[in-house]
Amino acid sequence: MDIGGNGGGLPVNNKQRAMIPNKSRGEFTRNPRKDSEGMSESPDLEFEYSDTDKWAAELSELYSYTEGPEFDLNRKCFEAEFRTHVSEKKWTELDAAEHRAHAMRLLDGLEVTAREKRLKAARAILYMTQGTFADCSSEAEVQYWMRYNIFLLLDVGTFSALVELLNMEVDNSAACSSAVRKPAISLADSTDLRVLLNIMYLMVETIQQDDPADKPEWKIIRETFRAELGSPLFNNEPISVMLFGMVTKFCSGHAPHFPMKKVLLLLWKSILFTLGGFEQLQSIKVCKRQELCLPPLPEDSIRVIRSMRAASPPASASDLIEQQQKRARREHKALIKQDNLDAFNEKDPYKADDSREDEDDNDDNDNSIEAETFSLERDEVMPPPIPHPPSERVSFPKGLPWAPKVREKDIENFLESSRSKFIGYTLGNDTNTVVGLPRPIHESIRTLKQHKYVSIAEIQIAKEEEFQKTPLSGGEEEVEMSSTELLYQGILPSLPQYMIALLKILLAAAPTSKAKTDSINILADVLPEEMPTTVLQSMKLGVDVNRHKEIIVKAISAILLLLLKHFKLNHIYQFEYMAQHLVFANCIPLILKFFNQNIMSYITAKNSISVLDFPHCVVNELPELTAESLEAGDNNQFCWRNLFSCINLLRILNKLTKWKHSRTMMLVVFKSAPILKRALKVKQAMMQLYVLKLLKVQTKYLGRQWRKSNMKTMSAIYQKVRHRLNDDWAYGNDLDARPWDFQAEECALRANIERFNSRRYDKSISNPDFLPVDNCLQSVLGQRVDLPEDFQMNYDLWLEREVFSKPISWEELLQ
Repeated sequence: MDIGGNGGGLPVNNKQRAMIPNKSRGEFTRNPRKDSEGMSESPDLEFEYSDTDKWAAELSELYSYTEGPEFDLNRKCFEAEFRTHVSEKKWTELDAAEHRAHAMRLLDGLEVTAREKRLKAARAILYMTQGTFADCSSEAEVQYWMRYNIFLLLDVGTFSALVELLNMEVDNSAACSSAVRKPAISLADSTDLRVLLNIMYLMVETIQQDDPADKPEWKIIRETFRAELGSPLFNNEPISVMLFGMVTKFCSGHAPHFPMKKVLLLLWKSILFTLGGFEQLQSIKVCKRQELCLPPLPEDSIRVIRSMRAASPPASASDLIEQQQKRARREHKALIKQDNLDAFNEKDPYKADDSREDEDDNDDNDNSIEAETFSLERDEVMPPPIPHPPSERVSFPKGLPWAPKVREKDIENFLESSRSKFIGYTLGNDTNTVVGLPRPIHESIRTLKQHKYVSIAEIQIAKEEEFQKTPLSGGEEEVEMSSTELLYQGILPSLPQYMIALLKILLAAAPTSKAKTDSINILADVLPEEMPTTVLQSMKLGVDVNRHKEIIVKAISAILLLLLKHFKLNHIYQFEYMAQHLVFANCIPLILKFFNQNIMSYITAKNSISVLDFPHCVVNELPELTAESLEAGDNNQFCWRNLFSCINLLRILNKLTKWKHSRTMMLVVFKSAPILKRALKVKQAMMQLYVLKLLKVQTKYLGRQWRKSNMKTMSAIYQKVRHRLNDDWAYGNDLDARPWDFQAEECALRANIERFNSRRYDKSISNPDFLPVDNCLQSVLGQRVDLPEDFQMNYDLWLEREVFSKPISWEELLQ
């Protein structure tokens, strides 16, 4: 697959190949057709979706395990400087004035010309942001001093100095050309960049954590920093734009030594801090609807999703009979009675399959997936139903989780079809006239209007159409210069390149990618200088490499989702511009390729060594690592970052395809149904919801045979996904599903986006016919006109030629 003209997995040269073990942990053997064989019923995953993981986990993911020895190096650099001014006391024993004085001295050290001295000062500052851990005895104490030191450093102006240094390092052509010529890039090539990015990430990540115990002055510093981070104060552009520039420079091959994981993590946290997370998005949406005088949201989607539980609907009786017949023929056993089957169905209708067998090879339809059968033990005859006390009975949900919605267009289509059927003529967009229609139609229209939902996007599109129709009388548009608007203006000129670069890195980090010679190397900030010499070192590096890739996927998925959601709320055409360029860069097949693996193995992968995670590794005595302890991994039921990444990617796919028939057809063409169906094995409600949404939009195109053999999935869609009244999603009678209009739909959208961008942002090409004209004779004659020198020298000649020598009919002129 090609991402923007170039793609692939991970290039590994001979030196690096020797450093990575042949069977690294986490590189799973994938068989997309038979990955569920032998699986027992997976448990419910106790996962709560949030903007980020716990603070300690987010801190630990900044460092690769290969960077472990640098913690001690940072401490030595700090103490060498500290002991020249303070001989006996510890850092934690000084007062606030002494702390501030030393922070100022270290800040001065960042401005020296000698690179080595500057690096030592930066390392000392990094040690401060890491919580001066040598003076601490617990992880909580480290986190306290991290917060204290970071607010102190921010107050003395450290962040601005770091941005200037980072700009200087990014523009360091000598380092870039040296890295390009190197056959194998390692940690040593990005030392200066890594130290600066580590400090900046720790500052952003720590300050964005809202702690109620913070001092009032800290809260003021926090809000000021948030505003500065999203404003074009640093190098006349928001910090996020500079980081996007680093991503594209890395992907172009001009700077292969850039530590891309740290750049992406800092970019993600900068966007999250300046624009806000999912809770802030919900509150912004509520406020915008109030401003536009729209009715409030029918429910809080975050709460609804959190209250949902992972469940599989009951298997149909036909599925059970079919499965039992197959087993009976094989084992010469009698068929189970139908009433026993029904009793078994009623016993626990939400219980998932004990094991699902893939039977794709026997399906007639290419798009059909594994048969949804309820597995029974071979020699088991169904026992009679066991009565349960009321407390053990399954409590059925009272009603559906989502309030149904109806668009204005749906009401128009319903009225058009009703009028043409009963009266024989239509009235265009009139949704009020019901003369001549039967009473049941009146009731239907009333029900539809009760559930009519007008989105912010519809209002924005209508306003944009008005601006395009009446550029003169429409007046000037008042654009609120929010953080989202400033970021969009910053990335607008190069947004297509940014999207291609992010998707290239995502492709290289995906576990399904195969190594190619022309792809980018994303391991520059994880591979050590020296090759591993023992099996233990090789295993540790294998874990580190897989963890490194997982963190990159997590960061990119979060960046894309946050940008899409914020742009959609700020203006729908900003969202559509970004979404269209993601589609053009093959984002849809890339995400499907990502999910075409054993997704349960990816979510339960244990690519972490908890004893080496920061801050645990700096305050505790490290035990001796063994191959057995590495193989065992941690005791977590699942990997938080991998489940987070999967949900984010599914949400991105939903955003790209919603209400876009051409993109929905891409899901069908790439045969996404079997891939998505396998993802339903993950028993997590939020992930199941977004998988079911993606299956729902394409159900009408998959054919009757697919629907017939996947009734269990159809039931799950009905139970969990929001209903659109009048939506014929299950049958394929959709008026909009006209394949010949797909290309026209995408082209029309692109034209609308270009008109919006040129009207609002491209002031240089404003139409001269629409510029205001000065009709006052005095002001026109009173304007100063700068004439060229040669004209002034030859003014007499010009007068003679253009004025005196030409006859003037004064009578005609005066009339």
